[in-house]
Amino acid sequence: MQRETLQNYIAGRWVEAERSGVLPVENPSTGAILADVPLSTAAEAGRAVAAAEAAYPGWSRTPGSRRAEYLFRLVERLRVEEEALARLITEENGKSLPDARAEMKRLIENCEVACGMPVLQQGDKLMGAAEGIDGEVLRVPLGVFAMAGPFNFPGMVPFWFLPYAIGAGNTFVVKPSEQTPLTLRRIVGLFHELGLPPGVLNLVNGDRAVVEALIDHPAVKGFSLVGSSRTARIVAEKCARAGKRFQAMGGAKNHLVVMPDARVDEAVRNMISSCFGCAGQRCMAASAIVAVGPDTYRQVCEQLVAAARRVVVADPLDPRVAAEPMVLGPVISERARAFIHEMIETGVREGAELLVDGRGVTVPGAERGHFIGPTVFAGVKPGMAVHRTEIFGPVVVVLPAASFEEAVGIINGLEYGNGASIYTQSGYWARRFKLEVDCGMIGVNVGIPAPVAHLPFGGMKASLFSDIKAQGRAVISFFTEAKVITERYWPEA
Repeated sequence: MQRETLQNYIAGRWVEAERSGVLPVENPSTGAILADVPLSTAAEAGRAVAAAEAAYPGWSRTPGSRRAEYLFRLVERLRVEEEALARLITEENGKSLPDARAEMKRLIENCEVACGMPVLQQGDKLMGAAEGIDGEVLRVPLGVFAMAGPFNFPGMVPFWFLPYAIGAGNTFVVKPSEQTPLTLRRIVGLFHELGLPPGVLNLVNGDRAVVEALIDHPAVKGFSLVGSSRTARIVAEKCARAGKRFQAMGGAKNHLVVMPDARVDEAVRNMISSCFGCAGQRCMAASAIVAVGPDTYRQVCEQLVAAARRVVVADPLDPRVAAEPMVLGPVISERARAFIHEMIETGVREGAELLVDGRGVTVPGAERGHFIGPTVFAGVKPGMAVHRTEIFGPVVVVLPAASFEEAVGIINGLEYGNGASIYTQSGYWARRFKLEVDCGMIGVNVGIPAPVAHLPFGGMKASLFSDIKAQGRAVISFFTEAKVITERYWPEA
């Protein structure tokens, strides 16, 4: 049977892509090829921008309540399709079904928040700014926006941006990850079935060539991306030179600090999903644990090793593991697995103690999958490659610290500043941690300090190249311009 080649969605129609080639979309658990994704040309990306540009005048004049109506209706459809979409995420990405279901819930929550755009977008009025003069601030849309999505959250991450952009009156072009394009294809299909006006939302498959074409296009007002820090920096620099707005969210090395007063049993249970959920392939995954004091360090190492060895490694869609609360699926590709293997070997050469080695895992019935089991290093020193590198896999390093101050110094000494959490029963230590750690998202007794959709999402330092973070009310400032009005009227003669 001939494999399906995915189409692009431009000006309200599914169209065959003008392309330079295709790439296979692989199920990372089984190695099965799900479809082929086209590598669209720059000209094809230009056609999508042209369609969005043509749709913008009419869409921007559409009342906000009518724009929001499409989002309300989409939420209804997403709830109906929630389980099917979660399974599709698992099929193309490899994460467990519980993780995929959680992704869908966050996706829907963002869409629900964006439904409030008629309120979120309201401006301000100042009566009597001067004698007989009033002042007003209007939040107005700008035009065409675009984004490139990551492979690890093919559904949720686009909804940090997409619904807010179109809800505010802009039009949008999205490029899904070439590794996981099927989820967004289906969601764009739901928009199409709901009758969203042609050109308001466009989808172009492809790789770096499409990203560069979207950034370079003069009609694109702003660009959003979630990727590595290296890629985020390049995107930020290109957008800055072109005078465009940008949200370029980069990498992470998230730390969990365990204080001597922490409930270690509860903390370790919490850590397991934080470190190994989504196979460690999320920007909020915990990949470094700092234990304060020798007794705490010993307890954390012992309990973490025992818990890691109990984690089930399997094809997440295998019905035999359907009831398991924690399933570790594959990493996204053989290339990713090879890099993780290389980093594990680097850690061994550096002198770190490999307590749990996840290499060599074979899953019966899924021998072609890209599996790595939980991997735990102890005796890690700050600055080792396994400590400073974003490995993006199920690898966690444990570092000892003599004091709270040393633990904070370990975190702040790295280039990344995405998220960090502390386990403690002390409000004093928690308060200091919130204020002194240079990270954009802070947790207290939680393994993943990711905020809900009503709050902004984004890090600091090399984890975020933008002044405005993603999702929630904060992102409205990215997708709108503040137009300031000063007006006076004289009485008629």
